Order: sequence, then structure tokens, then C-alpha cells
Amino acid sequence: MHWCTVLYSYSSKRFLQTLAHKMEAKDTSGLLAKLRQLMVNVELVKEPLAAYIIPSADAHSSEYVADCDTRRAFISGFDGSAGTAIVTPSKALMWTDGRYFLQATQQMDSNWTLMKIGPPEVPPPSKWLNENLPAGSYIGVDSRLYSNEEWDNLSKSLNGNGNHLVAVKENLVDLIWETRPCRPKKPVAELSLAFAGKSAAQKLVELRKKLVDEGVEYHVVTELDQIAWLLNWRGADIEFNPVFFAYVIVGAEELEIFIDPEKVGSNIHNSILEQDKNVGFHQYDDIGSFLEKLVSTTSGKIMVGKTCNYYLANMIPETRRVMKVAPIALMKTIKNMVEVEGMKNAHIRDAVAVCCFFGWLENALNAGEVVTEVSASDKLEEFRKKQKYFIGLSFETISGSGPNGAIIHYNPKSAAESRRLSLDDVYLVDSGGQYSDGTTDITRTVHFGKPTDFQKECYTRVLKGQISLVSTIFPDKLVGNYLDSFARKALWEVGLDYAHGTGHGVGSYLNVHEGPSGISWRPYPDDPGLQENMFMSNEPGYYHEGEFGIRLENIIRVIKALPTFTIGTRGYLTFEDITLVPIQQKMIEVTLLNPIEIEYLNFYHLTCRKTVGSYMESIGIPPSDPGYQWLIKETKTIMQRK
Repeated sequence: MHWCTVLYSYSSKRFLQTLAHKMEAKDTSGLLAKLRQLMVNVELVKEPLAAYIIPSADAHSSEYVADCDTRRAFISGFDGSAGTAIVTPSKALMWTDGRYFLQATQQMDSNWTLMKIGPPEVPPPSKWLNENLPAGSYIGVDSRLYSNEEWDNLSKSLNGNGNHLVAVKENLVDLIWETRPCRPKKPVAELSLAFAGKSAAQKLVELRKKLVDEGVEYHVVTELDQIAWLLNWRGADIEFNPVFFAYVIVGAEELEIFIDPEKVGSNIHNSILEQDKNVGFHQYDDIGSFLEKLVSTTSGKIMVGKTCNYYLANMIPETRRVMKVAPIALMKTIKNMVEVEGMKNAHIRDAVAVCCFFGWLENALNAGEVVTEVSASDKLEEFRKKQKYFIGLSFETISGSGPNGAIIHYNPKSAAESRRLSLDDVYLVDSGGQYSDGTTDITRTVHFGKPTDFQKECYTRVLKGQISLVSTIFPDKLVGNYLDSFARKALWEVGLDYAHGTGHGVGSYLNVHEGPSGISWRPYPDDPGLQENMFMSNEPGYYHEGEFGIRLENIIRVIKALPTFTIGTRGYLTFEDITLVPIQQKMIEVTLLNPIEIEYLNFYHLTCRKTVGSYMESIGIPPSDPGYQWLIKETKTIMQRK
């Protein structure tokens, strides 16, 4: 599942006709009127606001947000995962990318104007504000919802035209959101050392050493997955991500945890005290007042991550503020050996679920049963729930049949809008699970009828790209941007491509998208370079608008390589496949594969058969089971054809 911004427009008449009836626009007239009244209320803002910005983010720069933080969706009706809303006295505008053009059009009423990110004629928000507001205007935003870097960039752009970005003390959307859900208070749980591999005490020792090396007295940790990793706690406050709402401040001896006390049971409380004696517990909302006091009573440097929100970062004087990629962000990307084995084992069990799903699905379609995109997705989740250590899904399953598969982030929201699967269509399913010992993410594209020659060629070229990337040997700490072209070469040769990145990092029973590393056509300025025991996705694709989509995704582990010649001491790396689900052979045009690719595919399939088949047998799945039979059928040796 990719995380890159997709500049791709799905505007075919066939697709529009298929989905036009599926979403109803929200009436936002009353909400916008109330918001505009607050924008000029001098009890809330020092100066009347000419514009108010409603971003998608929460205070922790989370990719997914809890229901209580879906402010942009509440005010506009558009609930896609990415977008920025701006409201002025006379206009309401929504910036989003090509994944969501159609959805935004359907969900927003006539009060809103869609600003399509990508076309050169559509200005970014800062440029639009400068061009459409009088010089000297005040533009408000909740400073907790902008990272310090985002704030600085926008503020500088607006200042260049004499405008001012101002922090509004109370979120104006919250003031009119009468039914806003409460912040979740689900209890946290301690992750066993058998899964974490390192205790919280060990991690704190390593982190504090890094802080000393940086000349830093305190580190303010704001990203939820970093906090979960550091403390060896897991939660359920945000769907799909096993995280919880908290802040942490780490000092040379102190550990300050800001969390709703209802979330921390006595066992959790006592366990962390055993590992770090000088622990203080505080209310979640006390982070601001505590940091303010800390700044006033100490003199040393304080580190915040680059994603820290402006509200907190701005409390620290610039001369004392150290802002960089948070050390934990790099520490958790390199898995320890317990985590490595956990990720491997989780993917074996996940492969059982996926193979059983495809075995069931092929039989059901051939028997003429009614299977829809939603019911197929639900069935796949059922198979995952049967697996040991399963906690939940790692993201919302992408289940797209025929033309819907060409929509990179397609999610049927209900049975009513779900397309029926057919023997005549390509079916793409991108899914994953959270297990106590690892996180999975896999995409497979299948056809249970007779694929066309064009579909098979596209599929095979995507497969060639996947093989090319996983078998590449490259220098240690090479940034992922340099590897992206390996996955695209076979597509480029015939004038095809895909409009998303090729790979993202994956957490260990954490977020399925884990930075700061990535493999993409876009460079990532904070990419530390690929290192041994990082886990990445490998997911090239091709999307034929209005017809079908193809994506093949495996999770791959970075391992040491031993090339024939090694000059110098840098060292070399390569990848190994962790996902062990066969590639459907019906979709492969074997004549397009060279002998090395066939050798790789046969070895991969043999590994799938032995590893997954043996595990199936160990848990009592008989050879007569449709999933077992599908595994055997799809792992037969492929012979070279001329």
C-alpha cells in the first residue's frame, strides 16, 4: 500500500457513470455561516480573520486520525485521507490530490470549490491566499495541527505579500462541532519482551546516549508510533494503528509521560516504574504548560522532531531548540533480531490467510456465487482473524474489481456501492494485518477467467519490475530514491508507468507506513539510506483508467549482499522477500521473462510452497483444503518458453 501523493485523475465517463449515485453531498451552509461568525469574533481572535485553514492532521502528524480529529471532514463533508480546507468570508475551498477528485466532488456541496492539486493552473494554498486576499490580511489556523516546518514555510510565503499567519488559541471548528466525539480512552497494553526484543529500559539508555551525543538536555517526543515503540506499549486510539494519545519528554534521568490516567492500568504503571525509577505521569493536555515551565527553569538545549507541531516547538527559544529527524524515528526502522523473526512469522501466518482466501474465492466464482468487493474484503478479514496473534487490520482493505482496480486508493464504503466480482474482470486486493509480532501489507492482482494479452503483458511487466528491485545489489545507506527506476524499467520500455511511489517502510506491530525511508521517484530529504534489517514494501503497478488495475506488493527485508568484487569498506546490501504468497501464474506472459527472472520466480514459489505449506500442515489444514490446493497449484515450476 503506497503513501505517496498521487497525481492521477480518474475522469472516464464509464467510471463517473458507475459511481455518480453513490455519495450524497453534505449541506454545509449552516456550518460555514457559524464558522465565519467566529472568524470575526474578537473574543476568540485578536484581529478578524480573512481566512481560516482546516488541515487534515492531528497534533501528532498522524497519517490516520481519530474521529475526534476529523475536523476537515466535518466542516466540508469530504472525508478522504488527504486535503486542506480554507474558508474565507465568501469562499470555501478544498485542496486535494488526484486520488480524491471524484470523491470530493460528490461529497461536497455547492458551497465548496475543489482545487485539484497537480494541474499547473491550480495554485497552492499559499499562492491563492496571497493572490486573493488584501495585503495585510490575517490567516488563522490551529497551531497544534501544523508542524513547525509547515508553519514556517507558509508564514514566510504569506509574509512576503504582507499577510500574517496567526495561531488561533481555540480551534474554531471544535466550537461549532456540537457532536464531536470524545478523545478515545482505550487502555494501553504492554508489548511482551518476546515480541519487542528490547525492554523500554534498554531503549531509554540508547536514546539518552544519542541525546548526550547531540548535546541535548531534553527530548520532546510527539509522534504516537515513536512513543509506542519507546515504551513498549500498544493501544487502539486510531483505527488500524496500534497507538495511543500521549506525549513524552525524555531527560538525562527523567521520563515524563502525558496520557489520560484512565488509559494506564496499575500493571502498566508499575512495569514502567521498574524500568525507569524517575517517571512522572501527567494529564495528556498538560504538555503545553509543562513544557513552558521546563523552558523557563532550565538552560540546556531541547530537541523536537521535524514533525513536532508549531504550538510546542514555538515554546522553545530558537537558540535552544534542536530540530531534526527524531532519533527514535531512525532507531525503530532497524529491527532487532526478535522483531525480524516476528515479522517473518507474522508474514507466514498472513500468507495462510491470503492463500485460503484466494482458494475460497476462485471456487466461489467458478460456482457462480455472488461475491462483491465488500463481501470479498470481509471474507479475507475472516481468514486473518483465524491466525495466531492477530489483532486487527493494518489499513482499510483496497478491494477493486475491473475499473475500480484502476483507482489506486479505492475503498467501497458499503455493500450498496460494492461491485460484483466476475470471471471476466481483473481483481486487485491490497490488504494487511496487525499481529502481536509484526505488521503485514500485501497486494495481489488475479483473474479467474481468461485475461487478455494486454492485461497479461502489463501484469508481467509489473512483475519484472518487482523482481528487478528485490534482486538489486546496492551500496550500504543508499537512499531509496536511487532504486525506484529498477521497478519501472520494464514498464517504461513500452511507454507505461504508475503514479505512486514504489516502497515505504513498515513498522513492527506498529504503523504500516513507517518513515523516514522510502523508495520513490520523489527524493525524501530525511531518508537516512537503506540499512540492514529495515523492512520496505516493493509495489510497482499499472492502472488502465476505466478498465483494470494491477499492483503486486511484497514486504522485503534489507540484508547484506556479497558481490563478487567489494572495493572499500562501505559494504553492499540487497533484499529478501518476507511476503510468501504465490504470484498467480495465469496472469504471467512467460515469454516476457528472461531465464534469471524465471529462476527467481521458481525459487520464490518453492519457498512459498515449503514454508507456508508446512505451516498449514502444522496447524491442521489438510491438503484437500481450497487454500492448500491453491498454494500448490500456483507454485508449480515455470518452464522457459520461446
